[in-house]
Amino acid sequence: MSGCDRIVSKEDTSTNAQITACPQPFGNKAVDGRSIQIAVPVTPRAKEIAPEKVLQAFNTWAFKREQPDNSVAMLQSISKSIAVRNPVPFVLYWGKGPRSNIDKPDFECLNYLAAFTHRISKTYAPGAALRLIFTDTHAELNGHSSQNIRQYFDEVADGARERGFESCWLGDLTKAAEADNTSPLIDGTVPEPTFQRLLASAMKWYRGNGSCEEGALEYYRMNMVEKRAVERAFPDSIFITFNGSEFRGLFPQSLPIFYMYSLRKGISIKPWFLFPDTAACEQRAS
Repeated sequence: MSGCDRIVSKEDTSTNAQITACPQPFGNKAVDGRSIQIAVPVTPRAKEIAPEKVLQAFNTWAFKREQPDNSVAMLQSISKSIAVRNPVPFVLYWGKGPRSNIDKPDFECLNYLAAFTHRISKTYAPGAALRLIFTDTHAELNGHSSQNIRQYFDEVADGARERGFESCWLGDLTKAAEADNTSPLIDGTVPEPTFQRLLASAMKWYRGNGSCEEGALEYYRMNMVEKRAVERAFPDSIFITFNGSEFRGLFPQSLPIFYMYSLRKGISIKPWFLFPDTAACEQRAS
């Protein structure tokens, strides 16, 4: 008998009952006093899924722009999820640029992130839980109006929700940490290499009060507080960033960092700084 032949009870053909047997372990089941064999699907238990396999599913050059900073911590996060059959948690900062509406670059990025989580679900059934953290505080610092910030992030939130992603606001996380008296003291002087990188970014995008130097310094100070608020809110998550490791000091210290392309392999420009004409925008943002 072939692996997917049909087994029919010969004693009661009037019921025309059929049970499909597939090439899986069989079990016995009593039907009206008779014992017949049925196929029993076998689903791998959580402990049978190696965390390394889950890591390999997404830690590929199809998504990463450079090696993760702490693979051991990443495996620990994955192991905790596997132990309770939960999705692997990821968090990601999503900022705001000159546009006030969602557009093609944002959709391309969201679709790329969806492909990322899909790769995980093919290896590990519960998949991945991705949460976008909207950096409203950074947008305010850069001089964007509250109305435009709300409009853009609300539209991105809708697009994220359609792909199974959740979202929250960085300002809310920081306020919650402050309410619990867990907001830390600000770190000391900004390292010079980091300051120069932030200053270069501020010269492109900062439209707030004061000079670009003041904006870059305030941005650094905000990040020192906010990264700890993110650690508090999502202690077991893996942090995704479109930045490179040269900005590691701005990200949650206790979370493993996955350095990822933004729209597709080879592209790392943040989608909120791009316009529908991606080629033109890449030149503009470079």
